[in-house]
Formats: sequence, structure tokens, C-alpha cells
Amino acid sequence: MVNGTGRTDEADRADETVRAGTDEVAGTDEADRTDEADRTDGADGASDERRQLRIAAIGDIHFDGVTSGALRDLFADVHRTADVLALCGDLTTHGRPDQMHKFVEELAGVEVPVVAVLGNHDYESGEHEECADILRAAGVEVLDGTNVVIEGVGFAGTKGFGGGFGRGSLGPFGEELIKEFVNAAVAEALKLERALQQLRTETRIVLLHYAPIQETIAGEPEVIYPFLGSSRLLVPIETLGATAVFHGHAHLGRAEARTPAGTPVFNVAMPLLQEAGMEFRIFNVPAPDRRRDTDG
Repeated sequence: MVNGTGRTDEADRADETVRAGTDEVAGTDEADRTDEADRTDGADGASDERRQLRIAAIGDIHFDGVTSGALRDLFADVHRTADVLALCGDLTTHGRPDQMHKFVEELAGVEVPVVAVLGNHDYESGEHEECADILRAAGVEVLDGTNVVIEGVGFAGTKGFGGGFGRGSLGPFGEELIKEFVNAAVAEALKLERALQQLRTETRIVLLHYAPIQETIAGEPEVIYPFLGSSRLLVPIETLGATAVFHGHAHLGRAEARTPAGTPVFNVAMPLLQEAGMEFRIFNVPAPDRRRDTDG
């Protein structure tokens, strides 16, 4: 499904049409009928008679741990608007354990389940595993090629990696360092593939830090596109299916677009949300009745 060449027919077909994204994005067909009403308060997603799960997504918080309490107001009332908090990486500035401990303190008032992936900033100090353990000890579900089911809704996630998009993707040819870079991108795509394959839920949410499509990084300097994401991440999303995708990393990117197959993709980098006057991206998805919840 994903291989070291990065040149599968699936990838090429997906990458060729990656420019098909549109500003008007809704979570499901049901959402298309009520999307305009949802947008008046920053909410997207499905609206039908089924039980709804409200997801509040944000990334690129870049907390340095210096200003205690700086994020508590942001997180304190999230339970009023959402049932799950999704964190899309770059939670800290330099990925130091002391910073992550301080970040966890800011989450103390959160009363809903929290699911997260790490970002490149969280890897900066080489202590990302300890940072992930700190989050887990605080009850955060950290996804790294893994998944979790919350209220019958599946979440699959991984950090992702760069490498570029479509026919401009870097290939594994030449120096060993180039091959290592490409292999890292392929490995992240395979991790996402495994996480999605293991889910048995009808509604499946993908969390990433790096972007899987080019549209949601548009606005950034084109010269850095290869470092903001990889269309290799798109292949498992398109092949195995997802209800919605959330990522961060591109602070100057575009808020939303669609994959070639129509899956909504949201860039939830905090600077981008703030520019739009939003604290979180709120996305509503259908959840099974509690008596029918699956365990993944």
C-alpha cells in the first residue's frame, strides 16, 4: 500500500488531484445540509438525529513553561463546547520534560478525554519518549501509530513527517541521508496505515502534526512545502477511509480543504485559529448509541 519508492499508483493518483481542495468543507453528507448554520459559531461536522461527539482540536501551542497559568483559561471551559480535546503536536517549544510537566499542569482543569500526537518541536531535545510518558501519566492518550476509541469514535494518529507532495515528493535515491529522510516519511505512513487498519468504528478521526495534503499549507512559502508534510500520509487515509483529518505545523497555511476522495482536512495550528477568531476547531461527528459502542 505504501512503499519505499513513494511512487505507487494510488499515491500518484491521489497526489495528481491534491489541488482539488475547496474552502467549503463539511464533515459528512449530513453536515452539508446544515454547514452554513454550523459555521456561524465555528462548528463543523455532522448534524442528524444520532448522538454527536464534539471534538475540539488545536495544535502548535508551543508552551515554554515560563508563564504558569497562561493556558488554563483556554482549556478550562473546553468541556462546555466539546466532548474530546484533540492536540495536534508542538505542545512545547523544545520538547523538554520540564516543559511538558508544566504543560500538563495547564491541562489540569480539562474535564473531557484528551488525545494527542507529538510534533517536531516536541522532538527537539531528543526526550520525546519521556514527554509522551508525562502526557500518558496525566491521562492523555498519546497516539504514535496507534489508536483509541472514545465514546464509540475511533482516533488514529501519528506525528507524520515531511517529504513533499505529488510528483514533487522526494524519492529514496542517492545519498544515504536522502534515503533515511524518505524512509522516515514512509515509516510514518505505515504507522498510520496500521492504526487505521485496526479500527473497527464507523467514525474514524485521524490526528497528525504534519500535513497530508498541500492545500492546507498554502500560504506558507512554497520553498518550505517539503518540510511541512507528505502526500505519503494521504495514501492510508484515502485507501482505508477517515471521517476527518486534523493536523498542525503550518502556521500560515489554510484552515481547511478536502482530500481527492472528499475527506475534510483541517489545519488547527493555534496561530491560524487565532487569526480566524477561534480558540479551537470544533467538529461534530456521529457517535453510536452508548449501548452499541465498540471497543475498536
